[in-house]
Amino acid sequence: QAQLVESGGGRVQAGGSLRLSCAASGREISRYAVGWFRQAPGKEREFVSAIDWSGRRTKYRDSVKSRFTISRDNAKNMLFLQMNSLKPEDTAVYLCAAERTPYGLGDRTALYGDWGQGTQVTVSS
Repeated sequence: QAQLVESGGGRVQAGGSLRLSCAASGREISRYAVGWFRQAPGKEREFVSAIDWSGRRTKYRDSVKSRFTISRDNAKNMLFLQMNSLKPEDTAVYLCAAERTPYGLGDRTALYGDWGQGTQVTVSS
């Protein structure tokens, strides 16, 4: 099992930027896709972005394409999400997660077995 700890959340005005980080320990995740999900109050958890084990393939939800960039550093067991041009609708708790099986790249929560506790992102208008 991997332990995942997010950081970098905060409060910004619309149009601002934040960079989220996720530190992994425990299970080796270099062969696994890792991703970011978010959950706003009263809403279901939704996929934001994922990156495959090599870092060469990525996925994004449509509403964050061209604004968010996912990356990873396998040597340091770290995952990142650079978020630019933030909008109030991006407000949510952001969680990082690691897939259950190696060499995938999924966008469904059921594919991910290890989760962090989340970091709050609040975007004011």
